Amino acid sequence: MIHIRAIQPTDRAAWQPLWDGYNAFYGRAGEAALPVPVTETTWARFFDAAEPVYALVAVDEHGALLGLVHYLYHRSTTRIEPTCYLQDLFTAPEARGRGVGRALIEGVYAAAREADVKRVYWQTHTTNAAGRALYDKLAEHRGFIVYGHDV
Repeated sequence: MIHIRAIQPTDRAAWQPLWDGYNAFYGRAGEAALPVPVTETTWARFFDAAEPVYALVAVDEHGALLGLVHYLYHRSTTRIEPTCYLQDLFTAPEARGRGVGRALIEGVYAAAREADVKRVYWQTHTTNAAGRALYDKLAEHRGFIVYGHDV
């Protein structure tokens, strides 16, 4: 049984390994790890009502965290209402194949509907074959390629 709920301040110790695993998947570990202030600020934003940044967690019947999803609402030039960017999604390796990722995405869909947001979107790396197999079932790949440049 998987239950999706909003993250709570008491989840920090269980959230951290999931966050670290997510970042390691994208090459942000060891020397390339995110600076500690980035993680601390991210964590604080989940509990700041002035921030449009949110987190859900998947928990099992014993309350153990199985996965996380972080998302945020922002303005768009192509919509009147805000849109939702699903920024981070990660399932603990031992919980994969149990529907955790799907449940987390559907949790974001439900939160977006409740906030009267009509669009949820996200990006992933082209090499994330397992993730893309799931995403192709839950959303439409619209052909965009993402560019980035740090300034």
